[in-house]
Amino acid sequence: MNARLTPRLVLLLLLPPLLWAGNAVVGRLAAGHVPPLALNALRWALALVLLLPFGWRAIGSPQARSAARARWRPLALLGLFGIGAYNALQYLALTTSTALNVTLIVSSTPVWMMAVGALVYRERPTRSAVLGAILSLAGVAVVLTRGDPSQLAAVRFVPGDLLMLVAAFVWALYSWLLARPPASIGAGARPDWDWAGFLLVQLVFGVVWAGAFAGVEAMIAPAPIRWSAWVVLALIYVAVGPSLIAYRCWGLAVGSVGPSIAALFGNLTPLFAAVLSALVVGEPPRAFHALAFALIVTGIVVSTRRTLPAQVSSR
Repeated sequence: MNARLTPRLVLLLLLPPLLWAGNAVVGRLAAGHVPPLALNALRWALALVLLLPFGWRAIGSPQARSAARARWRPLALLGLFGIGAYNALQYLALTTSTALNVTLIVSSTPVWMMAVGALVYRERPTRSAVLGAILSLAGVAVVLTRGDPSQLAAVRFVPGDLLMLVAAFVWALYSWLLARPPASIGAGARPDWDWAGFLLVQLVFGVVWAGAFAGVEAMIAPAPIRWSAWVVLALIYVAVGPSLIAYRCWGLAVGSVGPSIAALFGNLTPLFAAVLSALVVGEPPRAFHALAFALIVTGIVVSTRRTLPAQVSSR
């Protein structure tokens, strides 16, 4: 089966980076109001509650719960990588790094995607995929240096930047597990999970991980949540947009074009973050943002100029 970049598929590939850019901006603004790991736990707990009416069938009967328990190991890994660890690392990173820096570093994900695919799944990247990743990373470098290559040597990474490098690798692991689930997920008769049910069983495990991490945070570095109307609205946004809507679109996109190509569209996140930051902070985009956008889009076009094999069925 082949997948082509139809307008619907392009929309599915564009929505997650836009929503995740908003998540980075909100996470940066939330620093000092909500502890980062508590923010992650609250985000996914609320998302779980909102998703329950749509995915209840996946856990609502003894037979459904038995099917989930039989596959708990790969589901626990999906919950750890995609929900518990990645987002926790991102919110931690945003306490010392900027939203733009964080989203820029996430744009190294295509490199991690190709590395994990080659080392774990024995899938060698095509020349066009490698070239597309290089062009997209060149666009990232343009933003990082503000259009002046001589500034590359002057770039200094803070602890949050290093945390996001780890997060990018974790997201690559999650995406490959999503695209190439272990045989144990399909042991015996495959559960009749739709997208909501499959995401819900991930959330059940992910919320456990996120809650455990938040508990450790509360013991090591206790800090109060400064509740306000803004904090409540921020929680609703990160629980609905970057969580439910973006994860649904990401799952469909990865299922159609594979994780490596989807990650190239993810490289649009820093540009969306720059625009959203400009709207919030009042700093308009500059000429080098246009150059970066051109390079990233060129990388996407180069990587997707041929028909792409679908790697998993859509959920």
